[in-house]
Amino acid sequence: MSGDLRHPDRDPNRRQFVAQEQAPFGAILSCIDSRVPPELLFDTGLGDLYVMRTGGEAVGPVVTGSAEYGPMTSGTPLIVVLGHQRCGAVEAAYKSMRDGKPLPGNLEAIAKAMRPAYEQTVREGGADPAETMARAQVTLTAAGLRSNQDLAPLVGKGALAVVGAYYSLDTGKVEVLAGAPS
Repeated sequence: MSGDLRHPDRDPNRRQFVAQEQAPFGAILSCIDSRVPPELLFDTGLGDLYVMRTGGEAVGPVVTGSAEYGPMTSGTPLIVVLGHQRCGAVEAAYKSMRDGKPLPGNLEAIAKAMRPAYEQTVREGGADPAETMARAQVTLTAAGLRSNQDLAPLVGKGALAVVGAYYSLDTGKVEVLAGAPS
């Protein structure tokens, strides 16, 4: 947020160090939005994060498997589902479902993956439905990963935290929405 970037672990020495194996301290599922690159937002370097990016943090079996990879193979202790302000994918999905007009091509698969967040948004209302839906998408996705049959035992014994968070494009602040370890 302050702009005091350190750019750690980005030099040739670090590249050589992680060339043979990796042990990231976290995994981040974020949006494809060009304004929300996790490695830059969190000022991390090579080998620090597993990163998965999908439109609106939409998940399916391949994405879920990718999120499971670090915790299940190398004990990565953190998964962050990172949504963000003014998400175009969420806005498009919201309008598509509200208007009953499917999105073109495979974009419709993204909208279908967000249907539970849309339904929650319709039930709860709010001044800005797309922002409400973006937050709901994060919370529901994080809860789904937290209760996943393979990740839940790790969460239960405290070896894994699955956190839902929301990034403000305006301020650079990351707000934790759910799942922060106590």
